[in-house]
Order: sequence, then structure tokens, then C-alpha cells
Amino acid sequence: MRALEVRISAETRSYPVYIGRGLLGSLGKLASRHGFPKRVMVITDEHVAPLYGEATAEALKAGGFSPELVSIPPGESSKSLATVSSLYDRLIARGFDRGCGICALGGGVVGDIAGFVAATYLRGIPWIQVPTTLLAQVDSSVGGKTGVNHPAGKNLIGAFYQPRLVLIDPDLLGSLPPRELHAGLAEVVKAALIGDAQLFSLLEAHWEGFVSGDPELLEEAILRACRVKAEVVSRDEREVGHRRILNFGHTLGHALEAATEYRHFLHGEAVAWGMLGAIWLSWKRGLLNDGERGRIEALLSRLPKPPIPEIPTERFREHLRRDKKIVAGTLHYVYLSRIGEAVLEEGISEEELLSALERISSLEAPS
Repeated sequence: MRALEVRISAETRSYPVYIGRGLLGSLGKLASRHGFPKRVMVITDEHVAPLYGEATAEALKAGGFSPELVSIPPGESSKSLATVSSLYDRLIARGFDRGCGICALGGGVVGDIAGFVAATYLRGIPWIQVPTTLLAQVDSSVGGKTGVNHPAGKNLIGAFYQPRLVLIDPDLLGSLPPRELHAGLAEVVKAALIGDAQLFSLLEAHWEGFVSGDPELLEEAILRACRVKAEVVSRDEREVGHRRILNFGHTLGHALEAATEYRHFLHGEAVAWGMLGAIWLSWKRGLLNDGERGRIEALLSRLPKPPIPEIPTERFREHLRRDKKIVAGTLHYVYLSRIGEAVLEEGISEEELLSALERISSLEAPS
């Protein structure tokens, strides 16, 4: 077992991220070590519950906890205030109070919803994260971002609310469909590009192993990606500055998701296309040299993802205008200056972003 610490220095708070194969069985022991409440609602979805619900409950019971399992429908469509309201109803009906806690067992959707419920129920109760997808393990489970979508855009409603601990067991990825695995790899590539050049070289050297789900390679990638995220979040919990570099590729990615009504792309797939656009824009601005641009495009071109469908320009503009990185009317955009180093700059025109969309739409998507 390996552990990282996410320290929120401004509020002198920290929490551990435990990473190790077979670690799920130690959930109760680790939760007890950190003083987690004994009564726990385990929020999961209908895909994950049959796979890991019982094992999670047994691990909690072994630590003296009283878990209650609640499942929600899987998928992005569940990431809504209606789902949150139904979970409030269950918590109230079952008499959960401030001496209780929540465990998020699932991918990024479950983590975002369960965390938002934890942040807002009774003005906040403790929660822990047990991510079951690669994307959640390397990205969304660390950092305390919680929330739901609005018809106008992705993640427009939410809160920053840090978990008590995060437990990452790479063995849970064994049941992950290839498409989900590949979508998660996009966030691994993002972590490498913004903060770990050695991880990028590792991806280049062993790409086929990563794509096929080699457990040892994935464990190393998870550790390194979480280390990048933990360092960034520790410096800027609420995304007022430096943390925005974690949104590399997300301006175009989120717009692609929203413009296709969250039905065409998985999140990581849209971010992969968004990163290709960001790489091109970085090169156009003279920030990124030809050699590094070529290396990045070569790697991302090998990542399986759906092609970009035809999207009406005005619809795409509409979603660009709702980007959360717009501050006082100005969009803060994340560029790359070299592999392992991102830069945040103020001001980018819609025309530039549309030209990037045109550029990536012309690229061939691997199957």
C-alpha cells in the first residue's frame, strides 16, 4: 500500500489517498483509523453494486461499521438535482444525522453526486471516496470537487468539499469495459502533460500495456497522476488560480460533451479531443515546439475515441460561453509550454476555439 497526502494548507486540513491492489478489504480498518462515523450510507450505482457492493459492506463491517447500500441509475443522466433530492429523502427516511457518514463507491458520477449530498445534507457530513473507474481513480476522486449538471452545462452546481480519505484499489479496474479504461487513460495523459514528463515517457514506452490494462503499469500511473493532482489541489483548493491547469483540454471537451447532450462521448474521450485542440492552440501561440507537439499528437492519436459529429456552430458557441473558467467575462485558457508544464493565460477568442474545433474535427479518430 502506498499513500499520498492532500494538504489544504489554507485551512490546515489534510487527508490521505491510499493506493494499492487488494486494498478494498482494508476499507473498514482505514476508515476506523481516521475516526469515520460508524453508520455509513454507501452510495453506488446499479452497475457497481452487484460487483463490489457486498465486498465493500463486508469490509466496513469488519471495521465495526454499519453500512447501508443505496444504488442510483448509472450514467451522466443521473448527475442531477433530482437524484440528489432522492438521496436526501433516503437519508431523512433512514434517520441519518450529523454523526453519520457517506461512502461513494463508483466512478466520477457517483463520486460527484455522493460528495455533493455529503456537502449539503445537514450542512455537511463526513464522506469517503472508493473510486471504481480509472478516470475517477486518477482524477475526480482527489480534490474535493462535487456537484451535478444543469441543462445549460456540465458541473454548474456544486461545492468544494474534501473527503476524509480516498481508497484506490487498482484491482477494481479488472471489470472495467475497455472503453471506460481508455477514457480514464485520457486523464492520465493530462496529468503527465501538465505535471509529470517522466509519466509521459512511460506512457510512450508502454502504451500497449496501458491500453490493455496491465495492472502494474496502471498502479504506477494512478500513483503518479494522483501525485500531480494532490500537489495542485494542495496549492489551490478552490480553483482561484493554479488549480485551473487541471482543466487542460476541458474547455473544448466540456463543450463537446454538452453540445452532444452527454450522449456521444465519455468524459475522458471528450477531454482527449479537447487536449488535441489545446495542443494545436499552444503551438499556434508559439508556446509549444514542433517536436513536443508531434509526440503528444502521436500518443493521443492512438487513444480510442469516437469521432466528432457535426455540431452547429452557434450551439457550440453557446456552451463555450458557459465555461466555468470565465472570470469577469474573460475566459482563462490552459496552454502547454512543454511536456510536463502547463500555463494559464487570460483571454482567448471564440474564433480561436472554433478554429481548434475545426482542426480536431478533421483528424481521424482511431477505433
